[in-house]
Amino acid sequence: MAKERRGFTGVPPGWRRWSRSDRGEKGGTGRVPPPVCPPSPRVSPRGLSVPPLAPVRTRELLALAFPAAASALLNNAFRVIDQLAAGSVSTPAQAAIGSCTFVLIAAYALHLFVAGGVGPLAARAVGAGDRELARKVLGNALLGSVGTWAVVAVVLGGGASAIAALLGLTGDTAVQAATFLQVIGVLGLPLAVAPTLDAWFVAHGQTGRMMVLQLSAAVLNAALNPWFIHHLGLGVAGAALATVVARVPATAVGLWLALRPHGAALGRDHTLRRITHIGGPISVNTLAYAVVYFFVLRTAVSPLGPVVNAALGIGFSALEGVSYPCFLGLSLAVSSVVGRRLGAGQPEEARRAARVALPVMTAIGVGAGLIFWFGARVLCAPFTHDPAVLDAAVGYARALAWSQPAVAWEALAEGVLLGAGASRAVFWFSAPLNALRVPGAWLAAGPLGFGAAGVWWTVNLTSFLKAGLKGAMAARGAWDRTRI
Repeated sequence: MAKERRGFTGVPPGWRRWSRSDRGEKGGTGRVPPPVCPPSPRVSPRGLSVPPLAPVRTRELLALAFPAAASALLNNAFRVIDQLAAGSVSTPAQAAIGSCTFVLIAAYALHLFVAGGVGPLAARAVGAGDRELARKVLGNALLGSVGTWAVVAVVLGGGASAIAALLGLTGDTAVQAATFLQVIGVLGLPLAVAPTLDAWFVAHGQTGRMMVLQLSAAVLNAALNPWFIHHLGLGVAGAALATVVARVPATAVGLWLALRPHGAALGRDHTLRRITHIGGPISVNTLAYAVVYFFVLRTAVSPLGPVVNAALGIGFSALEGVSYPCFLGLSLAVSSVVGRRLGAGQPEEARRAARVALPVMTAIGVGAGLIFWFGARVLCAPFTHDPAVLDAAVGYARALAWSQPAVAWEALAEGVLLGAGASRAVFWFSAPLNALRVPGAWLAAGPLGFGAAGVWWTVNLTSFLKAGLKGAMAARGAWDRTRI
């Protein structure tokens, strides 16, 4: 009786206690409602009990997005640090490193052949509580990363001079570019493993770790550049060596963090093939993006003169180099949540992640557009002392201001689709439309006479198309049944 007076009714924990009116006392209805139970623990494929995942909230997405965006910004900082360091060597050295950007993107695209498939598959394993699959994903992905590094090492180590010639470089600039590529290629194992570790941490919802590792690598790179370039007298080879060495401690710590909980495993199964099946379209899409911009520069931008070339460089690096990582941060957060919720058998929560992220991504896109429009001159002025270049850069910024919300929505749709492993859909709604920029920019800038504005608005129109198609694909919801 004492227990009854204190409210101990014998109802199991988590079940709702019935009130007197529920039981029909003192005017109650007498209808007894069914008990409300808490979510039952899930059972993993290995027979282990897994706690249920909480409903998706904005706070969860933002907690993942901020470190992911910071990490993307820090990753872009490597290019800026190398360019600044090369400028202290010579003009040919700076031109050599700038000309190697396309080659470095191509090498990164090859690493994504493995890393691009790690995120969705590892997130499914984490959500399902399948530790054995997670161990196989990590082990096979690390092995695959060594394989992609070996390919890059052979190609750049033996063909750097031919690649420099293919880029149209001559004289000292070609020699410096070949040296830079050889060092990056042969010693670049940490550069191959780093994207795989980043994808692993994103899949586990540990973007904070990724950010800290990127920050440590960027700071070390900035510190090592003057030492290797000037004190040791290595020149442009020192810049490449600093880039590689700066990644070593971060990669070593990242490996320790990834392997410490449950280790990694290799097996005679199809795990690596499953990884590359997802990562392949992402890799090809990244490479195609770089190729498209290479031909846009050659056929549409360069014929307009160095002023437009400089304006594109300023807008792409100073403006989009900051705005897109902000979109990418939330996109990676959504990708992580979607993958884990699908692995947990909660497709409705995966769809909720997209709905929760939409107003946030819209606000970021609109904010970026307003900054591009009203702050263009202030943001571009520090990067040039030439009034003509500044005016062209302002024109670039104000033209692309209109498409920033579309770019943000496209990034959100990609996060949803890639989180589900639907990488082929992303490829088919990206690469062909990006390819249209080459003839479109040439036609608008040259024969139609719109000049630089024609190039910028070709980019805008294709961005609108990509956002619409990917958004429609994400809204349909068929991605939540993707088998990987």
